[in-house]
Amino acid sequence: MKPRSRRRRRALPVVWKSRVVYRGRLFEVRRDLVSEPRPRGVRARPKPAVREVVAHRGSVVVLPVLPDGRILLVRQYRYAPGEFLWELVAGGIDAGESPLEAARRELKEETGYESGRLEALTSLYPTPGFVAEKMHLFRATSLRRGRARPEADETLTLRAFSLRQLERMLRRGTLRDGKTIIGVLLERARRERRRARG
Repeated sequence: MKPRSRRRRRALPVVWKSRVVYRGRLFEVRRDLVSEPRPRGVRARPKPAVREVVAHRGSVVVLPVLPDGRILLVRQYRYAPGEFLWELVAGGIDAGESPLEAARRELKEETGYESGRLEALTSLYPTPGFVAEKMHLFRATSLRRGRARPEADETLTLRAFSLRQLERMLRRGTLRDGKTIIGVLLERARRERRRARG
């Protein structure tokens, strides 16, 4: 008889005070006074700390793979870094929308393609130091072409890249978007596993 595994309880912080200091269209910023959980084995009591948090509803990232194995990326100007970037399809999750529904919507809006199969790959926190955004990464296959409907403030260029081209861009430092790098590396690992299995 196997010993019963103990389920570890998730430690939660104590929030002493919380104040919204900014509320925008996509996110809000809170300033919280908290006592954070102690790591296992640490006996010292945690001291209260001020944490500024960007509260975000979450987002989706889609890795669209064409029948010939090429991957669709969009190029757009990103105001915050002040650059044009090649990226996977991505966008926010609307109120009442599931990550899967958001992934289907974003794929259609940004590329015009619809997917016959969307596979959840992973979830990640792109900037966990101060942003509460959780990204859900999907792989889209069995693609059917249609007409893109980007949002009014989006100007996108769509292009298909081979995995080899994307790896070269990674090595040269021309592929610099974090979520896209993760998606490309996951796709490369997937293909290597398939090759190893023969």
